[in-house]
Amino acid sequence: MRTVRTALLTVMAAGLTATALAQVPAAAAPAPAPPKFLSAGRLPASHTPWTAGPVRQGVPDEGSVCTAGIAPAAGTRHRDFRTELDTHARQTTTVAATTAQARKLAAELRSALETCLDRLKEQDPGLEGEAFYQGRIDVEEGAHVYSIDTSYPEVGSTDIGLFSVGRDGRTVTVVEWGQLGELDGAPLEGFKKTTRTAVAKLY
Repeated sequence: MRTVRTALLTVMAAGLTATALAQVPAAAAPAPAPPKFLSAGRLPASHTPWTAGPVRQGVPDEGSVCTAGIAPAAGTRHRDFRTELDTHARQTTTVAATTAQARKLAAELRSALETCLDRLKEQDPGLEGEAFYQGRIDVEEGAHVYSIDTSYPEVGSTDIGLFSVGRDGRTVTVVEWGQLGELDGAPLEGFKKTTRTAVAKLY
C-alpha cells in the first residue's frame, strides 16, 4: 500500500511541476532591430561637409513637395541632412505591417514622383521644368531614381531635385537630395550610389 501511495504522490508532484512550468510565460521574442539610416559620409560629395540631423520618429513636419501625405506616421522615421551651401537631403523610412503593404506604398511613392512636376505646374503656372526617370538600381527588391529640374524664368532661379524609392521586404525608404542649379551640375551617379547604400544598409 505504501508503494502505491508513493507512486501516486510522485505522479501528482510531476503533474504539479508540469502545470507550473506551463504557467510560466515564455520569454518574449526580442523586437527586430529598426532599419539603419545613412550617415553624412554616405551622401554625394559636396563642396562643404554634410551635417546629419538626428533620426526622428514619424513623418517630417515639413513634408517633401512631391511625396507629402503618402507614408503613414506609424512605422515611419526620418533624418535630415544639410551643407553650408544650401544643399539639403533627407531619408525617410517606413516599416509596413506586411510585404504587400510595403509594395503598395513603394508604388504610390513612385507614382507621386512621376506626376510631381505636372502637379507643381498646376499649382504654379509660372513654373517651368523637366522631369526624368533615371533608372532602376538592382539592390534588394529594387530602387528607382528620378530627377526633377524646376525654374522660375521671371526671377531667374533654378532648382534640381534627385529622388529615389527603394524597398527591402517590408521596409520602404525614400532618399531626397536638392540644391540650387540644374541637372548638369547634380551628382547623379553619386546619388545612385547613395541610394544603393541606403537600401543595402537598412538591415
